[in-house]
Amino acid sequence: MTDLPAFVQTIAESTPGGLVGIDRIRHQAEKLSKIDSRDKASLRRYMDSFLGRMATNGASDIDLGGASAGGFIWFRIDGEKRPDLNIPRFSLDEGSLLIMSLLSKRGMHALMESNSADFSYELQEGAGIRSQRFRATAYLDMGYLALNMRAITADIRSLKSLAFHPSIEKGLKFRHVRDGLTLVTGVTGSGKSTTLDSIVDANNDDVHGHCIIIGRPIEYVHESRKCIIRHREVGQDVPTFKEGIVQALRQDPDIVVIGEMRDPSTISAALEITDSGHKVFSTLHTSSAVESIDRIIAEYPSEEQSRVRNRLADVLRCIISQKLLPKVGGGRILAKEVLWMTPSARAAIKNDNTNEIYQMMWEGWNIGQITLEQDLYRLMRQGLITPDVALDHANNKRRFQQLAK
Repeated sequence: MTDLPAFVQTIAESTPGGLVGIDRIRHQAEKLSKIDSRDKASLRRYMDSFLGRMATNGASDIDLGGASAGGFIWFRIDGEKRPDLNIPRFSLDEGSLLIMSLLSKRGMHALMESNSADFSYELQEGAGIRSQRFRATAYLDMGYLALNMRAITADIRSLKSLAFHPSIEKGLKFRHVRDGLTLVTGVTGSGKSTTLDSIVDANNDDVHGHCIIIGRPIEYVHESRKCIIRHREVGQDVPTFKEGIVQALRQDPDIVVIGEMRDPSTISAALEITDSGHKVFSTLHTSSAVESIDRIIAEYPSEEQSRVRNRLADVLRCIISQKLLPKVGGGRILAKEVLWMTPSARAAIKNDNTNEIYQMMWEGWNIGQITLEQDLYRLMRQGLITPDVALDHANNKRRFQQLAK
C-alpha cells in the first residue's frame, strides 16, 4: 500500500482552526480543486487501494471519516463491522479530503447544499484490482466528512436460487403477471437490491420488453438481452423519483423499477403508474409485510387514508420482506416473508383489518405464502442457522417459539 500523498497533510494542517462544519469542508474542497491533476489522481489511487482491499477481505461495506470512526477504516464482513487495525489512522481533516477525492462536481454541490451526497462510484480494473461498482453516501459527522460505500455484486443471483415457491416465482415474471406492484422490503443491508436485480435479470432472459430502472444511485448496470433496460439515476438523468416515474409513463415501459418509495409523492406516482397497467417493483425500509402496508397508508393525512387503502389494495400483487442472517459455518443466508395478494387480503386492507393478514400468510403455503417465522424455522431445521439466531431475528417471537417446541 502506498503512503498518503503529502499534499493531503499540507491542506489538512493549513486549514484555519476557526472554520467548522460545512465551512471547513468548503475551504478544503476549494484547496483540493487547485491541486495538480496528477496529484488528484494519486489521491484517488490511494483511496482505490482500500476499495480493492474489500474484495480481499470479503467485505460488503467500508466506512471512514468523521469523529466516530476514530481515524480507522472500518469494514463490514459477514454482517459485522470492525476497524482494520492494519491500516494507518487518519486525522479528521485527512479523512474529509480522502472522501472529497471521490466526489464529482455534482456530488460536491449536493454536499454543500444538504450536508450529504448519495453517489455511485466505479473502481477501475488494474494493478491487481478488479473492477467494482459501489453505492456510496458522504455526510457530516460532528463537522467532518464521513463515508459509507457498499460494494455492488458483480454477479447476479438467479431468481431460482432465492428459493421462492414456484407460483411466486411465476408471479414475479412479466410473461405470467403483467401488472401490479411488488414490494421488496427490509432494513438497510438486507439484500433488497440484490433481490430486485435477480427479478430484473429473470425477466431479461424470459420476455422481450422494456424495463426502466429509476435509482439513487444506480447500482448494478444490467446488459440488455431480451429486454431493453434503461438506467435512470436520480440527480443525474432525472431530478426526482417522482419525475422519473411520471416521465416513464411516456417511455413505453413494460416493467418499472423504483429504487425506493421514500415519500407520499413518490408513493402516489408509483400507484399511478401501476394503476395504468404496468408491472412495478420497488422497496421500502420495513421489516414485515403488514408493516409495509401500514407504513404506506400512514404516509398520508388521515382524511386521505381510506382512498389510499382502497387504491393500494387494488394494485398490490406481492410483498417480500427479508433479512440476511449469520449462517452456520460463516457467511450470511436469506430469510424471507412472502405475501401474495388474495381476495381475502385485499378485503383486509380495504376494511382496515391488516392484522388479519399475518394469519393468511401462515396458512397460505399452498400458494407460496410464508411468514418470516416459518422460514426461520425451516432454516433452523436444515441446520443453516442456529436456534438463537432464528429467535433473535423473528418478528413474532411467540409464534416462532410455538413452531420450535
